[in-house]
Amino acid sequence: MYVGCQYFGTSKHELQFMTRHGVTHMDTRIDCDDLDLMLKLRDEAAAEGVELEMAHIPIAESITLAEDPQRDKDLDAICRWIENAAKAGIRGLNYNFSVVGYQRTEPRYGRGGSQFSSFESSKYNNDEPHKGGQVDRDEIFARASYFLERVIPVAEANKVQMASHLPDPPVPVMRGEVRWNYPVYDGLKRFSELVDSPYHGFNFCCGVAAEGLDNPAEELPPIVEYFSEKKKIFNVHFRNIRGGLNDFVETWPDEGDVNMHQLAKIFHRTGYPYMLMPDHAPLHPDDVAPEGVSGRVRQGWAFQFGYIKAMIQSAADSDS
Repeated sequence: MYVGCQYFGTSKHELQFMTRHGVTHMDTRIDCDDLDLMLKLRDEAAAEGVELEMAHIPIAESITLAEDPQRDKDLDAICRWIENAAKAGIRGLNYNFSVVGYQRTEPRYGRGGSQFSSFESSKYNNDEPHKGGQVDRDEIFARASYFLERVIPVAEANKVQMASHLPDPPVPVMRGEVRWNYPVYDGLKRFSELVDSPYHGFNFCCGVAAEGLDNPAEELPPIVEYFSEKKKIFNVHFRNIRGGLNDFVETWPDEGDVNMHQLAKIFHRTGYPYMLMPDHAPLHPDDVAPEGVSGRVRQGWAFQFGYIKAMIQSAADSDS
Protein backbone atom coordinates (compact mmCIF):
# COMPACT_ATOMS: atom_id res chain seq x y z
CA MET A 1 0.00 0.00 0.00
CA TYR A 2 1.06 3.57 -0.55
CA VAL A 3 -0.04 7.15 0.06
CA GLY A 4 -2.38 8.72 -2.49
CA CYS A 5 -4.55 11.79 -2.91
CA GLN A 6 -7.79 12.89 -4.53
CA TYR A 7 -9.19 15.90 -6.38
CA PHE A 8 -5.85 17.41 -7.32
CA GLY A 9 -5.43 18.68 -10.86
CA THR A 10 -2.57 17.88 -13.22
CA SER A 11 -0.85 21.27 -13.33
CA LYS A 12 2.88 21.18 -12.69
CA HIS A 13 2.35 23.14 -9.47
CA GLU A 14 -0.10 20.59 -8.08
CA LEU A 15 1.81 17.53 -9.21
CA GLN A 16 5.09 18.78 -7.79
CA PHE A 17 3.35 19.61 -4.51
CA MET A 18 2.32 15.97 -4.41
CA THR A 19 5.67 14.45 -5.35
CA ARG A 20 7.52 16.83 -3.02
CA HIS A 21 5.57 15.19 -0.20
CA GLY A 22 6.07 11.65 -1.43
CA VAL A 23 2.74 11.17 -3.25
CA THR A 24 2.95 9.37 -6.58
CA HIS A 25 -0.62 8.05 -7.03
CA MET A 26 -3.84 10.00 -7.40
CA ASP A 27 -7.58 9.99 -7.93
CA THR A 28 -9.32 12.96 -9.51
CA ARG A 29 -12.54 14.18 -11.07
CA ILE A 30 -12.64 13.66 -14.84
CA ASP A 31 -15.25 13.94 -17.55
CA CYS A 32 -15.20 10.26 -18.38
CA ASP A 33 -17.16 10.89 -21.60
CA ASP A 34 -14.02 12.58 -22.95
CA LEU A 35 -11.46 9.86 -23.57
CA ASP A 36 -8.97 12.29 -25.09
CA LEU A 37 -9.07 14.40 -21.92
CA MET A 38 -8.61 11.32 -19.76
CA LEU A 39 -5.54 10.32 -21.73
CA LYS A 40 -4.20 13.89 -21.58
CA LEU A 41 -4.56 14.09 -17.80
CA ARG A 42 -3.03 10.65 -17.35
CA ASP A 43 -0.01 11.67 -19.45
CA GLU A 44 0.39 15.01 -17.65
CA ALA A 45 0.46 13.21 -14.32
CA ALA A 46 2.89 10.60 -15.60
CA ALA A 47 5.27 13.31 -16.84
CA GLU A 48 5.75 14.35 -13.19
CA GLY A 49 6.01 10.79 -11.89
CA VAL A 50 2.39 10.44 -10.73
CA GLU A 51 0.02 7.63 -11.70
CA LEU A 52 -3.57 8.68 -12.33
CA GLU A 53 -4.99 5.55 -10.80
CA MET A 54 -8.67 6.26 -10.13
CA ALA A 55 -11.36 8.76 -11.06
CA HIS A 56 -14.48 10.04 -9.30
CA ILE A 57 -17.74 9.84 -11.22
CA PRO A 58 -21.12 11.39 -10.40
CA ILE A 59 -24.24 9.24 -10.03
CA ALA A 60 -27.25 10.91 -11.63
CA GLU A 61 -30.28 11.54 -9.43
CA SER A 62 -32.36 9.46 -11.84
CA ILE A 63 -30.41 6.43 -10.59
CA THR A 64 -30.61 7.06 -6.85
CA LEU A 65 -34.22 8.27 -7.10
CA ALA A 66 -35.25 5.46 -9.49
CA GLU A 67 -36.62 7.84 -12.12
CA ASP A 68 -37.44 5.87 -15.25
CA PRO A 69 -36.86 5.95 -18.17
CA GLN A 70 -34.02 8.43 -17.59
CA ARG A 71 -32.35 6.00 -15.17
CA ASP A 72 -31.48 3.54 -17.95
CA LYS A 73 -30.05 6.30 -20.14
CA ASP A 74 -27.82 7.47 -17.31
CA LEU A 75 -26.72 3.91 -16.59
CA ASP A 76 -25.73 3.56 -20.24
CA ALA A 77 -23.51 6.62 -19.78
CA ILE A 78 -21.78 5.06 -16.76
CA CYS A 79 -21.12 1.92 -18.77
CA ARG A 80 -19.41 4.10 -21.42
CA TRP A 81 -17.34 5.74 -18.67
CA ILE A 82 -16.18 2.34 -17.48
CA GLU A 83 -15.09 1.43 -21.01
CA ASN A 84 -13.23 4.72 -21.34
CA ALA A 85 -11.53 4.22 -17.98
CA ALA A 86 -10.18 0.90 -19.22
CA LYS A 87 -8.91 2.50 -22.42
CA ALA A 88 -7.21 5.23 -20.37
CA GLY A 89 -5.53 2.70 -18.06
CA ILE A 90 -7.45 3.85 -14.99
CA ARG A 91 -7.78 1.12 -12.37
CA GLY A 92 -11.10 2.07 -10.84
CA LEU A 93 -13.98 4.51 -10.51
CA ASN A 94 -15.11 5.95 -7.18
CA TYR A 95 -18.75 6.94 -6.69
CA ASN A 96 -21.32 7.84 -4.03
CA PHE A 97 -24.70 6.11 -3.85
CA SER A 98 -27.22 7.86 -1.63
CA VAL A 99 -30.37 9.95 -1.92
CA VAL A 100 -29.67 12.78 0.53
CA GLY A 101 -25.89 12.98 0.25
CA TYR A 102 -23.21 14.52 2.48
CA GLN A 103 -24.52 16.46 5.50
CA ARG A 104 -22.89 18.53 8.26
CA THR A 105 -23.82 21.05 10.94
CA GLU A 106 -21.77 24.09 12.06
CA PRO A 107 -18.00 23.58 12.38
CA ARG A 108 -16.12 23.20 15.63
CA TYR A 109 -12.55 24.29 16.38
CA GLY A 110 -9.38 22.65 17.60
CA ARG A 111 -5.65 23.06 18.04
CA GLY A 112 -4.04 26.18 16.66
CA GLY A 113 -7.41 27.55 15.59
CA SER A 114 -8.09 24.69 13.19
CA GLN A 115 -11.64 24.55 11.86
CA PHE A 116 -13.12 21.05 11.96
CA SER A 117 -16.02 19.63 9.98
CA SER A 118 -18.71 18.51 12.43
CA PHE A 119 -22.10 16.87 12.79
CA GLU A 120 -24.45 17.09 15.77
CA SER A 121 -27.85 15.48 15.29
CA SER A 122 -29.32 17.80 17.93
CA LYS A 123 -28.50 20.76 15.64
CA TYR A 124 -29.61 19.13 12.39
CA ASN A 125 -33.12 19.59 10.99
CA ASN A 126 -33.83 15.98 10.14
CA ASP A 127 -37.53 16.79 9.65
CA GLU A 128 -36.84 18.99 6.65
CA PRO A 129 -38.39 17.28 3.61
CA HIS A 130 -36.09 16.06 0.85
CA LYS A 131 -37.18 15.80 -2.78
CA GLY A 132 -36.27 12.09 -2.63
CA GLY A 133 -39.13 11.50 -0.20
CA GLN A 134 -39.27 8.46 2.08
CA VAL A 135 -36.86 5.68 1.12
CA ASP A 136 -36.79 2.58 3.30
CA ARG A 137 -33.98 0.06 3.63
CA ASP A 138 -35.28 -2.45 1.12
CA GLU A 139 -35.94 0.27 -1.44
CA ILE A 140 -32.45 1.81 -1.25
CA PHE A 141 -30.89 -1.62 -1.59
CA ALA A 142 -33.20 -2.40 -4.54
CA ARG A 143 -32.01 0.79 -6.26
CA ALA A 144 -28.38 -0.09 -5.55
CA SER A 145 -28.94 -3.60 -6.92
CA TYR A 146 -30.47 -2.21 -10.12
CA PHE A 147 -27.40 0.01 -10.56
CA LEU A 148 -24.87 -2.71 -9.79
CA GLU A 149 -26.53 -5.36 -11.94
CA ARG A 150 -26.16 -3.04 -14.92
CA VAL A 151 -22.65 -1.69 -14.39
CA ILE A 152 -20.68 -4.51 -12.75
CA PRO A 153 -20.78 -6.86 -15.79
CA VAL A 154 -19.29 -4.01 -17.84
CA ALA A 155 -16.71 -3.39 -15.10
CA GLU A 156 -15.76 -7.08 -15.12
CA ALA A 157 -15.43 -7.14 -18.91
CA ASN A 158 -13.13 -4.10 -18.76
CA LYS A 159 -11.34 -5.00 -15.50
CA VAL A 160 -12.30 -1.69 -13.85
CA GLN A 161 -13.04 -1.65 -10.12
CA MET A 162 -16.20 0.12 -8.97
CA ALA A 163 -15.67 1.58 -5.49
CA SER A 164 -18.63 2.92 -3.51
CA HIS A 165 -18.06 5.56 -0.86
CA LEU A 166 -20.12 5.27 2.32
CA PRO A 167 -23.05 7.71 2.77
CA ASP A 168 -21.89 10.42 5.15
CA PRO A 169 -22.94 10.50 7.94
CA PRO A 170 -24.28 6.97 8.60
CA VAL A 171 -27.20 7.88 10.85
CA PRO A 172 -30.23 5.58 10.88
CA VAL A 173 -32.44 7.96 8.84
CA MET A 174 -31.42 11.15 7.01
CA ARG A 175 -34.37 13.35 5.98
CA GLY A 176 -36.46 10.33 5.03
CA GLU A 177 -33.70 8.16 3.59
CA VAL A 178 -32.79 5.05 5.57
CA ARG A 179 -29.01 4.99 5.23
CA TRP A 180 -27.86 1.71 3.72
CA ASN A 181 -24.61 1.85 5.74
CA TYR A 182 -26.33 1.86 9.14
CA PRO A 183 -25.79 -0.26 11.17
CA VAL A 184 -22.31 0.05 9.73
CA TYR A 185 -21.14 -3.56 9.54
CA ASP A 186 -24.52 -4.98 8.57
CA GLY A 187 -25.10 -2.36 5.91
CA LEU A 188 -21.68 -2.67 4.33
CA LYS A 189 -21.91 -6.46 4.32
CA ARG A 190 -25.32 -6.42 2.62
CA PHE A 191 -24.14 -3.86 0.04
CA SER A 192 -20.97 -5.86 -0.68
CA GLU A 193 -23.07 -8.98 -1.34
CA LEU A 194 -25.59 -7.40 -3.73
CA VAL A 195 -23.54 -8.72 -6.63
CA ASP A 196 -20.78 -11.31 -6.55
CA SER A 197 -17.78 -9.77 -8.28
CA PRO A 198 -14.15 -8.91 -7.53
CA TYR A 199 -14.83 -5.57 -9.24
CA HIS A 200 -17.53 -4.53 -6.75
CA GLY A 201 -16.24 -2.98 -3.52
CA PHE A 202 -15.67 0.15 -1.47
CA ASN A 203 -13.93 3.45 -1.44
CA PHE A 204 -13.67 2.82 2.29
CA CYS A 205 -13.70 5.96 4.41
CA CYS A 206 -12.45 5.15 7.90
CA GLY A 207 -13.93 8.42 9.12
CA VAL A 208 -17.43 7.76 7.82
CA ALA A 209 -17.47 4.22 9.18
CA ALA A 210 -16.40 5.58 12.58
CA GLU A 211 -19.15 8.20 12.47
CA GLY A 212 -21.82 5.50 12.68
CA LEU A 213 -20.40 3.66 15.69
CA ASP A 214 -20.95 4.10 19.43
CA ASN A 215 -17.32 3.26 20.21
CA PRO A 216 -15.20 3.69 17.06
CA ALA A 217 -11.91 2.83 18.82
CA GLU A 218 -13.16 -0.69 19.55
CA GLU A 219 -15.73 -1.28 16.81
CA LEU A 220 -13.93 0.01 13.70
CA PRO A 221 -10.80 -2.23 13.57
CA PRO A 222 -12.71 -5.53 13.16
CA ILE A 223 -14.90 -3.97 10.46
CA VAL A 224 -11.81 -2.85 8.56
CA GLU A 225 -10.27 -6.27 8.97
CA TYR A 226 -13.34 -8.09 7.68
CA PHE A 227 -13.70 -6.10 4.45
CA SER A 228 -9.97 -5.89 3.79
CA GLU A 229 -9.63 -9.66 4.17
CA LYS A 230 -12.55 -10.08 1.75
CA LYS A 231 -10.69 -7.88 -0.79
CA LYS A 232 -13.65 -5.52 -0.90
CA ILE A 233 -11.65 -2.32 -0.37
CA PHE A 234 -10.27 -0.60 -3.48
CA ASN A 235 -9.34 2.75 -1.96
CA VAL A 236 -9.03 4.09 1.60
CA HIS A 237 -9.84 7.50 3.02
CA PHE A 238 -7.56 7.46 6.07
CA ARG A 239 -9.54 9.88 8.24
CA ASN A 240 -10.08 10.13 11.99
CA ILE A 241 -12.85 11.57 14.19
CA ARG A 242 -13.64 12.34 17.78
CA GLY A 243 -17.04 11.14 18.99
CA GLY A 244 -19.30 8.76 17.10
CA LEU A 245 -22.93 8.13 16.18
CA ASN A 246 -25.00 11.35 16.06
CA ASP A 247 -22.22 13.59 17.42
CA PHE A 248 -18.73 13.71 15.92
CA VAL A 249 -16.05 16.10 14.79
CA GLU A 250 -13.40 15.42 12.18
CA THR A 251 -9.90 15.89 13.60
CA TRP A 252 -6.27 15.79 12.61
CA PRO A 253 -5.45 12.10 12.08
CA ASP A 254 -3.18 11.85 15.12
CA GLU A 255 -5.68 13.17 17.69
CA GLY A 256 -8.95 11.37 17.05
CA ASP A 257 -10.48 8.46 18.95
CA VAL A 258 -9.36 5.81 16.45
CA ASN A 259 -5.85 4.35 16.62
CA MET A 260 -4.83 4.92 13.00
CA HIS A 261 -1.61 2.97 13.45
CA GLN A 262 -3.72 -0.05 14.38
CA LEU A 263 -5.71 0.38 11.16
CA ALA A 264 -2.52 0.71 9.11
CA LYS A 265 -1.29 -2.54 10.57
CA ILE A 266 -4.57 -4.25 9.69
CA PHE A 267 -4.37 -3.03 6.11
CA HIS A 268 -0.77 -4.24 5.92
CA ARG A 269 -1.50 -7.61 7.50
CA THR A 270 -4.46 -8.30 5.22
CA GLY A 271 -2.48 -7.45 2.10
CA TYR A 272 -4.35 -4.30 1.09
CA PRO A 273 -2.42 -3.17 -2.03
CA TYR A 274 -3.74 0.28 -2.95
CA MET A 275 -3.87 3.93 -1.82
CA LEU A 276 -4.29 5.32 1.69
CA MET A 277 -5.24 8.97 1.27
CA PRO A 278 -6.45 11.97 3.23
CA ASP A 279 -10.13 12.67 2.70
CA HIS A 280 -10.68 16.09 4.25
CA ALA A 281 -8.31 18.48 6.03
CA PRO A 282 -8.98 21.03 8.78
CA LEU A 283 -9.14 24.64 7.66
CA HIS A 284 -7.25 27.69 8.93
CA PRO A 285 -7.17 31.29 7.65
CA ASP A 286 -3.36 31.15 7.45
CA ASP A 287 -3.43 27.97 5.33
CA VAL A 288 -4.72 29.02 1.92
CA ALA A 289 -4.03 27.43 -1.47
CA PRO A 290 -2.54 29.58 -4.23
CA GLU A 291 -4.93 30.84 -6.89
CA GLY A 292 -5.52 28.66 -9.91
CA VAL A 293 -4.86 25.27 -8.30
CA SER A 294 -6.71 22.79 -6.15
CA GLY A 295 -7.77 24.05 -2.73
CA ARG A 296 -5.89 21.06 -1.36
CA VAL A 297 -2.46 22.54 -2.07
CA ARG A 298 -2.15 23.46 1.60
CA GLN A 299 -0.23 22.65 4.76
CA GLY A 300 -3.15 20.60 6.04
CA TRP A 301 -2.75 18.11 3.21
CA ALA A 302 1.05 18.05 3.40
CA PHE A 303 0.83 17.14 7.10
CA GLN A 304 -1.51 14.28 6.36
CA PHE A 305 0.63 12.94 3.52
CA GLY A 306 3.59 12.72 5.89
CA TYR A 307 1.48 11.16 8.63
CA ILE A 308 0.18 8.45 6.31
CA LYS A 309 3.64 7.68 4.96
CA ALA A 310 4.87 7.23 8.52
CA MET A 311 1.95 4.93 9.34
CA ILE A 312 2.68 2.78 6.29
CA GLN A 313 6.38 2.52 7.11
CA SER A 314 5.70 1.71 10.75
CA ALA A 315 3.12 -0.94 9.82
CA ALA A 316 5.63 -2.61 7.52
CA ASP A 317 8.38 -2.40 10.14
CA SER A 318 6.12 -4.18 12.65
CA ASP A 319 6.81 -7.41 10.70
CA SER A 320 10.49 -7.31 11.63
